[in-house]
Amino acid sequence: MIEFFSNLFAPIIHILQMILGAFYSVTSAAGFESYGFPIILLTILIKLVTYPLTVKQVKSMKAMQDIQPKMKKIQEKYKHDPQMLQQKTGELFREAGVNPLAGCLPLLVQMPILMGMYYALFNFTFPSAEAAAFFWLPSMSEPDPYYILPVLSAATTFLQQKMTSSEMTGQMKIMMTVMPLFIGWISLTFPSGLVLYWVTMNVVQIAQQWWMYRGEDKTAKGAA
Repeated sequence: MIEFFSNLFAPIIHILQMILGAFYSVTSAAGFESYGFPIILLTILIKLVTYPLTVKQVKSMKAMQDIQPKMKKIQEKYKHDPQMLQQKTGELFREAGVNPLAGCLPLLVQMPILMGMYYALFNFTFPSAEAAAFFWLPSMSEPDPYYILPVLSAATTFLQQKMTSSEMTGQMKIMMTVMPLFIGWISLTFPSGLVLYWVTMNVVQIAQQWWMYRGEDKTAKGAA
C-alpha cells in the first residue's frame, strides 16, 4: 500500500524534495542545519501560492454564515418535502451567489501536497543527525516523542475552524470538536516533519484569515 501511494504521488514527492533541498542549501549556508526551517519555508510558499483559493474559501464560508438564518427557515418550512427543500436551498444559494463547493477548493489542492509531504518525509534520507533534528525533535522522520506537535496540531486546527464558524449548527459544533481531536490523534503516529508542516499551515491560515477579517471590520466601521 505504501509503495502504491508512493508511486502515485512520485512527481509531487520529487518536486517537494527538490524544493526542500533548495531551501536547505540556503538555510544551511546561513548556519541553520535543521530541515525544520526548509519545511516551514515550503509551507509558507505553498500558502502564498494558494492564497487566492484561501480568499475564495473564506468568502464562501462567510457567505454561508450570512445565509444561515434563511437556511434554517427553509429547512423548517420544507422539512417534510425533501424535493422542495433541495429546490429552495439551490435558489437561496444562487440568489446569495454562494457556491458550497468553493470552500473545498483549498482542501482539494492541499490533499495531494499533504500526501506528497508524508511520503517525501517518510522516504527522506537526512544528510546528518543535525539536519533531521529540530529543537526538541530528535528526528523529523519519526513521531514527536514529547507530544508537543500533536497538541499544537489539534489546537491550531480548532482555532482555525473557530475563526470561520461564528454561527454553527449542531453538526458543525460536533465537527469542530471531533476534527481537532482526530488531527491530534493521527499526529501521534505521523512523522513530526509532516505535523510541523500541518501546524505551520494552520498558523499561516489563521494569520491570513485574521488579515481578511480585519479588512472587513474596517470596511464595516467605515460604512457605519
